[in-house]
Amino acid sequence: MSLRPAWLTFRRYAAATTGMTLTLFALGVYTAATGSGLACQAQWPLCSDQLIPAMTINPDFIEWFHRVWAMVTGFLIIGVAGWSWIGSFDRQTRLATTLAVAILPVQIAVGAITVTIGGLVPGGYTVSTHAAHLIVALCIFTLLGLATMWGGERAGSARLLRLALGVAIAGVLASAVFSRAVPFLTYSPGAQGAFYVAGLSAHLGLVATLVAATDAIDGGVSGLAPSAARTVRRLAAGAMAALVVTLLLGRDLVLYTTTWQRVNLVTLALAFALAAGAAWVLRGSDAAAERSTAIGGD
Repeated sequence: MSLRPAWLTFRRYAAATTGMTLTLFALGVYTAATGSGLACQAQWPLCSDQLIPAMTINPDFIEWFHRVWAMVTGFLIIGVAGWSWIGSFDRQTRLATTLAVAILPVQIAVGAITVTIGGLVPGGYTVSTHAAHLIVALCIFTLLGLATMWGGERAGSARLLRLALGVAIAGVLASAVFSRAVPFLTYSPGAQGAFYVAGLSAHLGLVATLVAATDAIDGGVSGLAPSAARTVRRLAAGAMAALVVTLLLGRDLVLYTTTWQRVNLVTLALAFALAAGAAWVLRGSDAAAERSTAIGGD
């Protein structure tokens, strides 16, 4: 007899963990943007010589809360990997969850280095450590998204592919509203967090598009020709690459001059154009399928 409630499936647990990781991403950005990452006097895992700081909204608490959320999320990620090995899941699902756990210590170590400055690691608060922290977090987030999509029945359809592309396009547009490339809003700590929530949602939509398009090529998605699926996959991959560049430029990894702002704007526009192009190809494939059905019915 299983003690697990019937509603708690692997896919739901993995999806919740992916959501926790997305929130952690936004919390980390907000913590860094407010300067709270430096508030604990260059200590880790302690915060200003305390295990638990004063429970008031101040820089110490923000950094401490970020660490606690990261710890809880880390245990959830380990749980996803454990479940994938205990349950009857395919090799790629187990590989994705195992890789997420394997690189988790790297993320923890880089995070610790980032906030120690002249403490444990001199010069820890640098562009290189910020970049590494962001890239490793994105890898973990992507692996969890893949595990969620692979860890269950994969009754793919053109409708699900359209939904994934819709999430990607909406996410890119929403991220543009908060992006530092578009002078629409002040790029405040809150706006930065919102930018990454939107951008990562778009990224997840593109990951889902790649998975669904690959299934279509392998004959697992009805209503979509393999040739159209290949084009959709190429366009989605290009949109993802451009979006990752905008996510990197969203942090202070370069001296953000007018030139870099233009580069950021171009990559953001490119991500949208490629995702929209994939949606257009899918729409054309749907129209062709409808014409074929109509002709066959005459």
